[in-house]
Amino acid sequence: MTLKAYRSPDIPSGEIRHGFFTRHGGVSAGLYQSLNCGPGSDDKKAAVVENRRRASRYLAGAEGPLATLHQIHSAKVVVAAQPFPLDNLPKADALVSTTKGLVIGVLTADCAPILFADAAAGVIGAAHAGWRGVLAGILENTIAAMETLGADRKNITAAIGPCIAQASYEVGRDFYHPFISADPGYGDFFSPGKKDRRFFDLEGFVKMRLQAAGLEGVGVLSHDTYRDDREFFSYRRTCHKKEADYGRQLSAICLSGTG
Repeated sequence: MTLKAYRSPDIPSGEIRHGFFTRHGGVSAGLYQSLNCGPGSDDKKAAVVENRRRASRYLAGAEGPLATLHQIHSAKVVVAAQPFPLDNLPKADALVSTTKGLVIGVLTADCAPILFADAAAGVIGAAHAGWRGVLAGILENTIAAMETLGADRKNITAAIGPCIAQASYEVGRDFYHPFISADPGYGDFFSPGKKDRRFFDLEGFVKMRLQAAGLEGVGVLSHDTYRDDREFFSYRRTCHKKEADYGRQLSAICLSGTG
């Protein structure tokens, strides 16, 4: 199957190109079929490198370099001016950049990928948002880092890509407690489950935090990575199936051109 990526109308087109890639269009086999872009998986390194090359070329044309991270569910953001070696990736969960021709991206398999753009300032960002990172401030830190590069949050738009949906995200009491401790109002993002279990709305929580940070244009693609195994990799689905490992899909953005 050919390479496939979703786009959001909330990210400006023209000089900015972006894509929330699916698992289609790569060379990996088995559990990783086919566009696994995660060097942290146990997939063959050559396959991951080729998959990443295909995705970055899809966005940037020619052989556009790709910068990603060693993601650790933190609130840390790095500025990317060039790609990082796969064997020495920065430990962080978001990137921002003004470098034309450089593709920056994050890897997910249920967590929420968010792409940011201030077209007027020529500043872009990409964040990996699991619940720990969102509570810690990864979204707010990404916006602040974009501002240090010249962006204006009034002009920043963001798009939340495919992630696990609330109906698929059942959690226990231990998960619920940190949210309520931080803000009792965060209970609005949980719906009742069986006994003391609840269902968490990661997508809605991310959107709320982005809007609370002052972003007026926030888009949501609303694809459930857990339920759609033909389109997406899913960590939770892999755990429930007791599979050995899982692939990671790439969400990426770049400023076209060079220099």
